[in-house]
Amino acid sequence: MITMDDIIREGHPTLREVAKEVDLPLSEEDIELGKRMQEFLKNSQDPELAEKYQLRGGVGLAAPQLNISKRIIAIEIPGQSEENPEPLLSTVMYNPKILSHSVQQAALEEGEGCLSVDRPVPGYVVRNARITVSYYDMTGEQHKIRLKNYMAIVVQHEIDHINGIMFYDHINEDHPNYAPEDVIFIQ
Repeated sequence: MITMDDIIREGHPTLREVAKEVDLPLSEEDIELGKRMQEFLKNSQDPELAEKYQLRGGVGLAAPQLNISKRIIAIEIPGQSEENPEPLLSTVMYNPKILSHSVQQAALEEGEGCLSVDRPVPGYVVRNARITVSYYDMTGEQHKIRLKNYMAIVVQHEIDHINGIMFYDHINEDHPNYAPEDVIFIQ
């Protein structure tokens, strides 16, 4: 089981590397890694398990955060209400690629956080509001999906990790709370 002790922190060189593509068909090792990453996210969102194992809540995890330089990301975005608990997006993406994106930009009103960053980093992380992503799932099947707003931001954050980019690289150093006028702010 993955715990916070397995997650490397900012300053570790693996977080700045461009990760290697995963070979297809997927190895058992890569499939198992994806399952463990997904399990971590689900556990981190369960209040009892999160407290028991001291897990910080997360909606995404990239293999480089586990010091594994491979293009694998796990996403677990919970449903918005108790009446609709189905996750909005729950998947492991192997070799994900952003195929296209909108001109429209978006940012989280509260800023972004990261399991590999143990400090608050104030500022707007301006990203594309809509993206089209291709990836392979655990069975080796290729998918192409369109995402917008929060889901698009989460996937872009994780794809940044496999490209050696940290979220705070996007924050304007001189004016962290600056965002262009037409940016959509997401709560």
